[in-house]
Order: sequence, then C-alpha cells, then structure tokens
Amino acid sequence: MANRVIHLFNGFLNPHGGSETEALALAEQLRAHGEVKLWATSSRSPAELREAHGIERITLARAVRGRLAHGSGRDAGPDGGTYVFVGAHWRNRLWTLVVPPPQRLIYVFNTFHPKILSLTSQHPPLLRWPKTEYVFISEFQKTLLATPGVIHPSPIDIARFTPAANAYAKPAGHRPVVGRLSRDTLAKHDPEDFALYREWSANGADVKLQGATCIAGALEADPHLELLPEGARAAVDFLRSLDVFYYRTGSHVETFGRVVFEAMACGLPVVCHRRGGYAASIRHGENGFLFDTTQEAREIMRVLLDQPALRAKIGANARRTVEALYSRSALERRAQFYHGQAMA
Repeated sequence: MANRVIHLFNGFLNPHGGSETEALALAEQLRAHGEVKLWATSSRSPAELREAHGIERITLARAVRGRLAHGSGRDAGPDGGTYVFVGAHWRNRLWTLVVPPPQRLIYVFNTFHPKILSLTSQHPPLLRWPKTEYVFISEFQKTLLATPGVIHPSPIDIARFTPAANAYAKPAGHRPVVGRLSRDTLAKHDPEDFALYREWSANGADVKLQGATCIAGALEADPHLELLPEGARAAVDFLRSLDVFYYRTGSHVETFGRVVFEAMACGLPVVCHRRGGYAASIRHGENGFLFDTTQEAREIMRVLLDQPALRAKIGANARRTVEALYSRSALERRAQFYHGQAMA
C-alpha cells in the first residue's frame, strides 16, 4: 500500500523569506487533501518559527532513531511517501542515507541557479531514490533553465490577501501612498529608484518602503518617505496601506515575484520592471504596468498618481487576475499533482 504522507523540506531560516513563505503556503494548500509533515533542513532554523508551524528538525541522529524504532514514535524521521523539497536540497546530507527512500521525489525549483539544478537531478547510487520531478514557479524560469517540469505559481492565500475596505474610495484630498515590500538586502533594490522616491514625495505622494533600511544612507530624511525594516508589519496590512505598488530589484532577479501577486490580490495597481516571472501575468495598462526604463516608470507613475479612478480600475482588474490564477479548480489541479500518485 502506498504511503500517502507528504514530507515537505525547507531550510526554514527566515520567517519573512520568500522560500519559507512559499513552503508554508504550499503545506497549507496540500493539507486540505492529506497529511503533510514539515522538516527544517538547516541547523540554524529558529525554534520560534518551528514551534509556530509544527516544523521538526531533520538530523542524522533523528533519522537513525527513527529507523531503529521502525519509523514510529515522536522521534521518527521521514518514512517514505512523497518528499517535496522547496528551496533546499539533499546532497551531502548523511540523514538521506538512513531514512526510507521516497516513492516520489519532487523539487519545487524557485531559483535560477544551474548548480542547484545539477545537484538535484543526480542522486548518489546508495540512495536508490526515484527520478526528480520538477515544479517550476513561472514560464520565465522554466524557459531559462530549459528543463522538463510542470509550472505551478507560488501559492498565495487570496482569502487573506484582499483589498482594504476603502481600497477604491479614498477621501477628498487623500495623499496617495506608493510603496514596495521585500527582503532588506541591497540586491532587492535598484539605485535608480532612489531619485524616483524623492520625486514622488516632492510631488504629493507618501512613499513607504518595507525591507529598505539597507538603503537608508542613500536617502535624505523626509517626512513623506518612510523606510521600515523587513517584517515591521504583516505583509497584508502593509499592502493594504498603499495605493500603488512599485517594484524593481537590483542584482536579484525574481523567478516569480510572489509579493507582486500579493499586491495584486490586495487590489493594488502594480508598476513593475519587466524583468521577472510576474511579467507574464501583467497585461500592460489593463491589470498593471510594466516598464523597461526609469523614465517609463516615472511617466506611468505620474499618470497613476493624478488619476484615482484609473488606480481603482487597474487595481480591480489586478484582483480578478489573481482570483483566476488561484481559483478553486486551479488549486485542486495543483494539489492533485502532489497527492495523485502518492494516494494511488
């Protein structure tokens, strides 16, 4: 009889990290159809994160104890079934030699790194693990990697990420709020945006940047320009405080860009650089805007800040786009991929 349990692995290092958020959202989605166990592969996974989500640490000692106990009891490690790795891999991990091999091995590939692709496609002969099945999170990513696999958008809870009550009805004299949300690292920021932030503030907008303390030295103090650390506010609360979501990264390239879709789910018009997996879902001028140059971004934002009705129209279309992407039938099809063979 097939083992129906899905074991989901991630480093679970950063409570606000995209990979961790993706892994937790996927687990929640899959639990509607069967048993899911979460495993932290990193020794640096914070205890508070694990306790909050029922995550267990996977170690060699734990795997050995579980094997000696025939895979039963509290200390048991992964015991077969389907192993799903999200942003973590199994190479050079001694515990993999002890735990029972999976019936299926799935890798949710959320980077562009060819080295990781190589690591996850070949297994040491001793493992006797099945061939890796790949899940990519955008067509953009799959095309660049030129590797067979299915495409599943990174899961988002659109019942939680919803428009604010007054999203499309701002009071007279309202000062529009432009913002962005990301990890607090320089790779997530493009220096050309700094001048834009100053311009928008000077021209009557409030600018809120969460995950931007790393660029504080490049921006002068301004009462209408707020820099917040990563995780200062819950993502949904922060997004609901905005009128326009702006996004461009520096050296980092988004394979999917879940924060863009979270903003769209909150009914925000998004203005995004064209380089990223999210671009395929944005129809310029209909449910969002795409730009290639800083001047294009400047012109798009000038129009949006001057036209509240346009912001409302584009934001409503953005919400409908995300509702279609994460419809009940679409989620069922994606869940069946993971549970289908494991439940046979």
